[in-house]
Amino acid sequence: MASYRGYMSPEYASEGLYSTKSDVFSFGVLVLEIVSGKRNRGFNNPDHELNLLGHAWTLFIEDRSSEFIDAAMGNTCNLSEVLRSINLGLLCVQRFPEDRPNMQFVVLMLSSEGALPQPKEPCFFTDRNMMEANSTSSTQPYITMLEAR
Repeated sequence: MASYRGYMSPEYASEGLYSTKSDVFSFGVLVLEIVSGKRNRGFNNPDHELNLLGHAWTLFIEDRSSEFIDAAMGNTCNLSEVLRSINLGLLCVQRFPEDRPNMQFVVLMLSSEGALPQPKEPCFFTDRNMMEANSTSSTQPYITMLEAR
């Protein structure tokens, strides 16, 4: 499975389009890397071929997110806050930009204790499948379109 070049949003990696939510995607990857103690790029698990985002999602939907937490954190962390961070990270790495929160809402979610929305499946497809998914998505809020010279 593709790791989307580390922190790159899928819309940028597959089509070269930068959206207003690309920074949110990158932030979400970073949050998941910090919690897990692993990098998205080059992540591997002997049980599956998913990248870090797919691994986080699988554990989340199986209600096993505590297994995603870096063992080095041990008992030194507040488990509910770390689980909330995983949920937030998954909200930030959702497939389509319109499904991701904006950074203002991310900050609000970080500073509050209310229930977080349920994330949708994040982007952890092969490049071919991601390009197909992007071509069927609704209109996205792009601010620039980069083209090769």
